[in-house]
Amino acid sequence: MKNERTLVILKPDSIQRSLMGEIISRIEKTGLKMVAAKFIVATREQALSHYNKDEAWFLKVGTKTVENRKNKNLAIEKTELEYGKDMLEGNVSFITAGPILVMVFEGNKSVGIVKKIVGGTEPLTSDVGTIRSDYTIDSYELANIDARCVRNLIHCSDEAEEAQREINVWFKDNEIIKYTHLNEKILYDVNLDGILD
Repeated sequence: MKNERTLVILKPDSIQRSLMGEIISRIEKTGLKMVAAKFIVATREQALSHYNKDEAWFLKVGTKTVENRKNKNLAIEKTELEYGKDMLEGNVSFITAGPILVMVFEGNKSVGIVKKIVGGTEPLTSDVGTIRSDYTIDSYELANIDARCVRNLIHCSDEAEEAQREINVWFKDNEIIKYTHLNEKILYDVNLDGILD
C-alpha cells in the first residue's frame, strides 16, 4: 500500500494558466512523493492509448449526450455512437493541443488521495476546495455549447489497476525513480526511530 502509484497529467489549460507549481504543491503536501515526471507534447497515439475507450464507452457517453440534447430541445444530428466518438476526439484534440506535464506519484492510497484533491470531472459541480473547483469555472453545459471537451486542468487515475495501465503508456520502468523521501519516516516508520538524537 505504501508504494501505490497514480498517474497525474497537467493538461494544456493548467500549463497555459501557470498553475503547475500550485497543483504539484497541493499533491506533495499530502505526503505523496513524485517518482516520475515528463514535460511533453503528447502524440495522438499516446492520447488514444491513454484514454483506451471502446464501443461500450462511446454508447454510454453518446446516450447521455442525446438525452441532454433532447432535454434542451436541441436537434439530434448524430447517433449515440457518433456523439461518443466525438467526445473521445475532443479529449484527444485537447490533450495534444499543447505541452502537458505527466507525473507519477507514490504513497499509501495515492489513487484515492489524488482523486479527492482533484475533485469531480466537471469543475462547476466539483467539491469546494478541490483543484478543479478552486482554479477553473468550466461546465458540461458550456463545453457542449462550444462542442468541445471540458477544460478541467488535470487528469488523475480512477483506480490502482487503471493507474498502472496509464503509467505504462507514458513511462518506461527505468524512468520511474526509486528513492526514499524524508517524509516517509514520519508517515510510515512504526517506531519513529531516529527522530530524537
